[in-house]
Amino acid sequence: MVNPPEMYHRILDVPKGTSPQELRAAYKGLAKKWHPDKHPPSSKPEAEARFKAITQAYEALLDQQENRAVFGACNDARAVAGEGRTGSFGAGAGACGAARMARTQSDDFCMRSAPATPAREFAKVYSTGNTGGRRAFAEFSSSIMRKAPPLERALECTLEDLCRGCKKQVKFTRDVVTKNGSIVKKEVAQTIMVKPGWRKGHKVTFEGMGDERPGCLPADAVFTVSEKKHSTFKRVGDDLVLKAKVPLVSALTGWSFSFRLLSGKKVTCSFDDEVICPGHEKVLKGEGMPIAGRLGARGDLRVKLEIVFPEQLTDKQRTGLAEILKDCT
Repeated sequence: MVNPPEMYHRILDVPKGTSPQELRAAYKGLAKKWHPDKHPPSSKPEAEARFKAITQAYEALLDQQENRAVFGACNDARAVAGEGRTGSFGAGAGACGAARMARTQSDDFCMRSAPATPAREFAKVYSTGNTGGRRAFAEFSSSIMRKAPPLERALECTLEDLCRGCKKQVKFTRDVVTKNGSIVKKEVAQTIMVKPGWRKGHKVTFEGMGDERPGCLPADAVFTVSEKKHSTFKRVGDDLVLKAKVPLVSALTGWSFSFRLLSGKKVTCSFDDEVICPGHEKVLKGEGMPIAGRLGARGDLRVKLEIVFPEQLTDKQRTGLAEILKDCT
């Protein structure tokens, strides 16, 4: 949440620590640009709201600087008075009173010598007791604090990337507001460290690195993980699924096959002493995807076997199979 002083600086487009002279120059430039008399009826309501907000922001920052000067004088006076052994409180209070009196007299002089200053005149008209002024300031302030829509891009990752983790360099183009208010395109490069176990839909956000719009906070650049289709494995949560086709004769007489995991490790599955039935599934514990946020934990690998039946048999094959299988239950 941005506090009021920061909001005032945003409205006047000046950094913290701006001198009174620079503050006055910024105010004059904006007041000239947004003076209602210089705008047509179609944009006059917006100009009035902005002019009022600019005026109030200038007055608030000016008062803040004057208060700091007064408090600084008081503190200096107390420090000097504290060096004596007696009457320090009275001396400090007198110095503060003198500083406050000097400020009051200075303010009175400024008001008498420059009664037509725009900031002073609008400060009177749109004071804190004026609901129209407060409403205009709130409307303009809310536009200052509004954030531009996020710049969204896909971060394409293979299952190997999401299993092992990797470093990806991403480039994107964003809109940037120049000093004169125009919008230009700028190419940006960022590095994303992909963590093992990230899933499809995981978001990586670069705050304030999206598009810029006049009167708004810079948007965020958001990259969303998308998962490329794998030729061998399919991810289901933290598990991996591998489908393998088994010839009917191998399913009945014994079968084994080898493959490599995403990590590169070679694994062999053997079914020498069992008959593989349709829909058979073999689970290899802890051979799936890493589980994000749980060091060393992994999902499972589920090997699903599909029996491949012959499309046709000769009469001799049918007779032979019937003879072989007649006693099987």
